[in-house]
Amino acid sequence: MTVPGRRSSTFIRLLRSGFTDPSTAARLLDADALAAVRADPVLLDALGATADPDLALLGLVRLAEAQTPEELPRLLDTLVSAKPLRDRLLGVLGASEALADHLARHPRDWQALVTYEAADLHPGLAEFEQGLADADDPVALRVAYRRCLLSIAARDVCGTTDVAQAAAELADLATATLRAALRIAAAAAPQDARQCRLAVIAMGKCGGNELNYVSDVDVIFVGEAAPGTDEGKGVQAATRLASHLMRICSETTVEGTIWPVDANLRPEGRNGPLVRTLASHLAYYQRWAKTWEFQALLKARAVAGDEELGAEYIAAISPLVWQAAERENFVADVQKMRRRVVDNIPAAQIDRELKLGPGGLRDVEFAVQLLQLVHGRSDATLHSGSTLDALHALAAGGYVGRADAAQLNDAYRFLRSMEHRIQLYRLRRTHLVPEDEADLRRLGRSLGLRTEPVAELNKAWRRHASAVRRLHEKLFYRPLLDAVAQLTPGETRLSPRAAGQRLEALGYADPVSALRHLEALASGVSRKAAIQRTLLPVMLGWFADSADPDAGLLNFRKVSDALGKTPWYLRLLRDEGAAAENLARVLSAGRLAPDLLMRAPEAVALLGDAGGLEPRTHEALEQEVLAAVGRAESGEAAVTAARGVRRRELFRTTAADIISSYGTEDSPAEEDPGALVDRVGDAVSELTAATVAGALRAAVRDQWGETLPTRFAVIGVGRFGGHELGYGSDADVLFVHEPREGVDEQEAAKAAQSVIAEMRRLLQLPTADPPLLIDADLRPEGRSGPLVRTLSSYAAYYRRWSLTWESQALLRAEPVAGDEELGRRFIELVDPLRYPVEGLGEDAVREIRRLKARMEAERLPRGADPTLHTKLGRGGLSDVEWTVQLMQMRHAWAEPGLRTTRTRRALAAAHAAGLIPTEEAQVLDEAWVLATRVRNAVMLVRGRAGDTFPTEVRELAAVGRYLGYPEGRVGEMLDDYRRTTRRARAVVDDLFYGA
Repeated sequence: MTVPGRRSSTFIRLLRSGFTDPSTAARLLDADALAAVRADPVLLDALGATADPDLALLGLVRLAEAQTPEELPRLLDTLVSAKPLRDRLLGVLGASEALADHLARHPRDWQALVTYEAADLHPGLAEFEQGLADADDPVALRVAYRRCLLSIAARDVCGTTDVAQAAAELADLATATLRAALRIAAAAAPQDARQCRLAVIAMGKCGGNELNYVSDVDVIFVGEAAPGTDEGKGVQAATRLASHLMRICSETTVEGTIWPVDANLRPEGRNGPLVRTLASHLAYYQRWAKTWEFQALLKARAVAGDEELGAEYIAAISPLVWQAAERENFVADVQKMRRRVVDNIPAAQIDRELKLGPGGLRDVEFAVQLLQLVHGRSDATLHSGSTLDALHALAAGGYVGRADAAQLNDAYRFLRSMEHRIQLYRLRRTHLVPEDEADLRRLGRSLGLRTEPVAELNKAWRRHASAVRRLHEKLFYRPLLDAVAQLTPGETRLSPRAAGQRLEALGYADPVSALRHLEALASGVSRKAAIQRTLLPVMLGWFADSADPDAGLLNFRKVSDALGKTPWYLRLLRDEGAAAENLARVLSAGRLAPDLLMRAPEAVALLGDAGGLEPRTHEALEQEVLAAVGRAESGEAAVTAARGVRRRELFRTTAADIISSYGTEDSPAEEDPGALVDRVGDAVSELTAATVAGALRAAVRDQWGETLPTRFAVIGVGRFGGHELGYGSDADVLFVHEPREGVDEQEAAKAAQSVIAEMRRLLQLPTADPPLLIDADLRPEGRSGPLVRTLSSYAAYYRRWSLTWESQALLRAEPVAGDEELGRRFIELVDPLRYPVEGLGEDAVREIRRLKARMEAERLPRGADPTLHTKLGRGGLSDVEWTVQLMQMRHAWAEPGLRTTRTRRALAAAHAAGLIPTEEAQVLDEAWVLATRVRNAVMLVRGRAGDTFPTEVRELAAVGRYLGYPEGRVGEMLDDYRRTTRRARAVVDDLFYGA
């Protein structure tokens, strides 16, 4: 009965000690190799203190079983009698399966953990070089490397060193390893060694003295010919040595590998020579290098080979690094670098990415390096390759707030500790947080989280990642506010010069004005200023992500000045998550939306309402406009109210378009550009129709009361009738009337003419609201014909005189305002003209083609680039629309789907009817959508209509951002436009001209 009881007691004790598999642990403790110590309570307690007691016990048994009979007692005696050795050895065995494997293969290496001298507690480069001194081949080097790594890991898991010290020791070990590898390579090729001088420059984390357990070691090689040797032969000899060094470290042997040596940060990357002379390096950096290459050189450090040559290299490139912020393309490059690339991370892994994911290590490292580049040109204290040292220097110099720096320091140390422990387990290069419960438990316990290790780990990780995300932008912008605000006496702040440098680096063209705006917004002790100081760090970041940050900040100041005293404005931006970012996008995307907002700043409330940017229906718009007109006391007041509604709704439409095109942190950009175009076209067309209806009601009421002597209808044509109006489009219309019973025809015509004149006058009155131009030039006989006709006059004209182009213009005719019955009868009248039975005859087709060819030759503005003109250029709007309209006039009589005023719907119907192949329909649709979006973008950016791309650099960049092109990709945008429209023109030549 005692045996089961004793086993039960052991089982419970193992559970309490942290073992997850007590049965297996009990069997391992019964192993013969541990017979001398299995009953020692110190051993069980020590195992229970490790990150993974089960793993530590298994590793200990394997190590004990690998000992000779003579050495085993020494191991066990030392284990139970020497606490430092016990903690170190079991700590490593409980944290690293890979190092347990090494100890099982090399059972005497545990003795490397016995000594406990001062030098052993904090070894440096000299101690590691000594540890590798006897290695004379790649296999011996690997064994010696693992032995040294064992001591680093032991100090790390026991807390003798912190994460920064462990990273520095790993970098020192890597340096010693590179030196040993070069020594082995030189011994294998003494002739090459005599012919050259070779310096190894560490980059990345190795150069910054902050290496991981398992990481590529980034290097650059500099070579020179030895005195008396031809330069070409010297460089070739250096290249052979460098290649051999890389193989010694990287190749897999019976003892595995050390780590890959990566030389891809060298000039021209993989396409460039492995070794260059110092002069060749300098020539490249002075002429060809990108900003990211200078960012990489922040961490350059000579570590092996010819010390004098390495020192010369560092001395030569250092000034170039700190001048990078003065480069002409620095702003564009920085803005590209700021858009952290996470697209290549699989969606299933992004939440587990410790390095590249949101709030990850890369966020901290990039932010610190960028601030070093910006301010290091005038402050040498920032010249450090270590992220944590540089962060400390940035805080000491006032470039980063001390509290922010402390929080970021804590977060970075925690994330790096996680990374170290994850890699240490199997000595594999990974930055993914494990998913397995046992792995998470080991990871949490290794970081000192013992109560609920998995839950505590996830909570701490999320907290630190969240802090990094929050501080990433704040790090750039908070000190800018401190530079213009009243601070606590003695607090370090950015100097105006340093603040200006930072604003320039972030894309602000006029930092002096930007600082003045910041001072006006954030200075003082009022509640308003306090809220602005909370908002501005992120607002400034969103502005900097646009093509014109200066305009965004200026517009924000104007809106804030106008609304700052209203209680809801700042509360809206602070409390409604999307409102502040939406406002930042709208204010920095061009002139049109901010201009509309400035005329009625209270419309900013739309940006915080979940449904505030949804387009309103035609019925709701017309009802509001007619109600406003009905309340007004005069025609002028009535149309002023109607135009006010139009202004607000135009702002709603432009804001929704901009936000959908740019995307936000919580809502990605709309992927379907056609949906954006349709949304804008519908919204602007419905709004224009409601405004015209309001103007008509006002004009009639002022002169005739509620009833006009003649029935009157407004027919939308062109883009208006097609629901394809852009922001800068005129309203193309036809006017039709029909005298009421008993009213003289001349009196009716005079009344109709008078109404039209009054409508036009009212809609073009100079006010703060954008005017609406009514264009009736598509009427019969054009400008030479009467402005308005009776329905019977239209019928007579079309029966006797109608030209083919007039029938074509009627394809997009649709009633938009006035007498609905009269509008319906007008459509019945023109349907046979625009959809002729049996289609167009060959003479009419030839006439349409002649008209189109003449228009191409005569109407394109002089000097305009035909490949970039959105309306009349090659493959532009006119090409696509005439092609679709010709198909409508030829086939709509038999295909009801073609009887639509909308270009895209007609094109889709033509494809469905088999009139155009799928690929060609897609080509035409893509070109039409793109050209329409460009026209909308030009109006949004410049505040005035245009049919071609802007020439001013910032305006062109803003058009690019609206179309989804990152900063610096304007050339690609223009090439894509030309390619898209060139393909469309080929389809037009085939379908329209029959080429």
